Amino acid sequence: MMGQSTNMGSQAPMPPPVQTGTHVIIHDTTYNQNQQSPTQHQQQNRLNPVDTSFLGSHSRQSSSATVTGDDSDPSRAFGTYAGTPKGEYEKKGRSTDYLSGPTGDNSLNTSAASSRLALNSNNEKSNHDGHMSGGAGHHHRRSASPSSSSDSDSDLEGAGGHMQKGHHHVDPYDPSRPKLPLKTRLKHFTWAWYTLCMSTGGLSLLIAAQPHTFPGLRQIGMTVYIINIIIFVLLTSLQITRFMLHAGSFKASLTHPREGFFFPTFFLSIATLITSTQKYGTPPDSEPSQDLVWVLHIAFWIYLILATAVAIGQYSFLFSQKRSFSLATMMPTWILPIFPIMLSGTIAAVISPFQPPHRAIVVICAGLTCQGLGAAVAFMMYAHMVGRLMSVGLPDREHRPGLFMCVGPPSFTALAFIGMAQGLPRDFDHDMDGFIDAGMIRTMAVIGAVFLWALAFWWFFIGVLAVLASRPKYFHLGWWASVFPNTGFTLATISIGNAFKSDAVLWVGTGMSLCLLGTYLFVLGNHVRAVVVQDICYPGRDEDVEDH
Repeated sequence: MMGQSTNMGSQAPMPPPVQTGTHVIIHDTTYNQNQQSPTQHQQQNRLNPVDTSFLGSHSRQSSSATVTGDDSDPSRAFGTYAGTPKGEYEKKGRSTDYLSGPTGDNSLNTSAASSRLALNSNNEKSNHDGHMSGGAGHHHRRSASPSSSSDSDSDLEGAGGHMQKGHHHVDPYDPSRPKLPLKTRLKHFTWAWYTLCMSTGGLSLLIAAQPHTFPGLRQIGMTVYIINIIIFVLLTSLQITRFMLHAGSFKASLTHPREGFFFPTFFLSIATLITSTQKYGTPPDSEPSQDLVWVLHIAFWIYLILATAVAIGQYSFLFSQKRSFSLATMMPTWILPIFPIMLSGTIAAVISPFQPPHRAIVVICAGLTCQGLGAAVAFMMYAHMVGRLMSVGLPDREHRPGLFMCVGPPSFTALAFIGMAQGLPRDFDHDMDGFIDAGMIRTMAVIGAVFLWALAFWWFFIGVLAVLASRPKYFHLGWWASVFPNTGFTLATISIGNAFKSDAVLWVGTGMSLCLLGTYLFVLGNHVRAVVVQDICYPGRDEDVEDH
């Protein structure tokens, strides 16, 4: 049935499909590049029918197929493959690569229940320009796990009746994929959504810390702070709704090898709310109310206890798993479980100047301890990150914005050092000998902050060059990593400028703030668009799919 080409190493145009009653024959004119006749493997595949789920937007030009069906409608009995090797949505081969449902020039209708398909692909080395591009050819990737595939199938099955699980599937990166109802999409409302809240809270802090202000700037910051509270409440409500509608999803989200790492972002969002409350709850050039001081003091200790539990509990869980996290799959998200306890030092730096002296010292000691633990663990993770980059290269392009997470630990540690040193009582002298007093500690804090700032600077440009070398094509919530960690970097720059009383450094901080504002708006715009067109909260498109 298959046409043959007469030119070795070239590909002749594919003849139009031949319709015979309700049967269609799609001819293949592809030959093996190194032989004058099809290989035995190709001939065998042409004879063996396979499930239609193996044909989809990733079909190669070298694929040949014979499609038969009993659909009496000629317009529904034939078509071409869903997508081409040059298609915009072509992605890495995963267990969710499937046929496109709608008919048309670039689709193959699969409505015939008794359809049988024989598929042959002789170009298994085809290099997709989608999810896999942007890195060295030796990058190791994982396909979606079987559980993720079955979840996607069941989600799509409930979307419309025209999707039949186990027979016809949908490529999640196909623009013509079916739209899903809200209930189904909520199943994929992951913990990574809190990166939006973290970034918005960081923006409100950055506005409050601006060295060059104008009338109404504080009101703008207050508005962002209120919006962040609304976002946090909304995200938490949707997350609870997800767990109520989909039984078992809470445990699955915490134990998932990818989504589980984003669980600490919930606590990082709380950290930004606590610090922003101190900034905007205190009237300009005056002292905060005693009630607010007491509430924030209690909130600090509750947060510290929960963050400690996350830091110990989540890493203990990861260490006890039978599965292994290989160096080739190491991602900056591995640092996230230690982030909440590290930000305890940042909270201490913000609230300690307003606490009574006896409480301020205790808060600073606790904050410094937690900051030291977080920075130490982060630096250990840096060793793995550098080893991963040296051994297998940069991450795939869709995950490269995550490299900015490495900017966070040294940035927030530098910020915390300066803030906690300034929060010490003016008459602080631990040994009462005048040797190590508050002034000496502030000097040491500034020196240490500059050292750490340089490390953050290095990681920042590693991330910038990596993203520019191969820019992401599809929106992921990991894009917010280009905002929140860099907020800490900018705040640390402003704090160092204030410590040195350097107007030049402060203007650099202002310029960084403007760039960060533009980045925030850019990511927010893409985030909103992705929600509307269902590019996220969709089976196979979120952090509940293991694709690192």
